[in-house]
Amino acid sequence: MHRFSFRASFTEVVIVTAARQVGTPSAQSMQFAEAYAAEDIVLQTARNLALEVGLSSVTPGAGSVLALLAAAGNAKAVVEIGTGTGVSGVWLLRGMRPDGVLTTIDVENEHQRIARRIFQEAGFAPSRTRIITGRALDVLPRLADGVYDLVFVDSDATEFGACAEAALRLLRPGGILIVNGALAGGRISDPAARDADTITIRETVKAIREAEHWIPALIPAGAGLLAAVKC
Repeated sequence: MHRFSFRASFTEVVIVTAARQVGTPSAQSMQFAEAYAAEDIVLQTARNLALEVGLSSVTPGAGSVLALLAAAGNAKAVVEIGTGTGVSGVWLLRGMRPDGVLTTIDVENEHQRIARRIFQEAGFAPSRTRIITGRALDVLPRLADGVYDLVFVDSDATEFGACAEAALRLLRPGGILIVNGALAGGRISDPAARDADTITIRETVKAIREAEHWIPALIPAGAGLLAAVKC
């Protein structure tokens, strides 16, 4: 596999590339793209419940990308880090094979209780989900190596690097890693942004881009999705 090396720093590459882009999507076109991914009453309910308990969820545009990638990979076994109230889980399940199982991990049992009800309302049998309560970095070492088709990370930014390392072990060759929040709230290309979360996200994005075992892409949907296929 051919690899490219860049002498410019990651931040410089992002800023220069952004400055030279022609026809960069406007805010209006981005809003249209988000609205293109329509959500039914189940997803709307899950999203409203997330707001009630103080959680943010993947946007409809980002959710549709999750379903698309799960479908494109014919995903049967998926790991989700960050159950929330089930918004991203429903999107993933709708893209997965009919016999697929979503293993979803979260530290908040109460949020998972809501998600369990949402999955049921969406028409998924209990056998389609394996809901594990616990800290992701404690649970992931117990999952089997090389058997998962997709790993979706929607955790604290400080855990991105560790979750990406775990995903490399969990995924089969050709499996897909997806990390939500990869644009760091729009701060990813701002060299003045030096808070801990932004630095961690920047380092994770750079490390995956430069690693030989990933083929990555940064997708500007929702809060930003870093997607990478395991070589």
